[in-house]
Amino acid sequence: MRKSKNSGAQRLVRHHRVRKRVIGTPDRPRLCVFRSMRHTYAQVIDDSHGHTLIHASSLELSSSKEVVVNRKTDAAGHVGRLVAERSRSEGINTVVFDRAGYKYHGRVKALAEAAREGGLIF
Repeated sequence: MRKSKNSGAQRLVRHHRVRKRVIGTPDRPRLCVFRSMRHTYAQVIDDSHGHTLIHASSLELSSSKEVVVNRKTDAAGHVGRLVAERSRSEGINTVVFDRAGYKYHGRVKALAEAAREGGLIF
């Protein structure tokens, strides 16, 4: 199946539709996922104040020599564990998951499952 030339625009439409309802509060911030062609990024955001509380990305893994990742899905899993660890150390246990218009599949699913295994509740 051929991908539409407007797939990026369609994702943004889906993202804005979901963002009308998904709001991060100080008690339950929003875990937002972004996928680029090479890397995966995750942020925990408090929308009431407009602050990013915690962030993690696969860029951190590629620059470190400790973790060697061959697949993007594995890197997304590491990012999910990293964001869960950082948020638990800040005292954040529950979040609202915002997949940003992406399908819950592949990298997004790996990140979400690893964050759940790390102790985040959503």
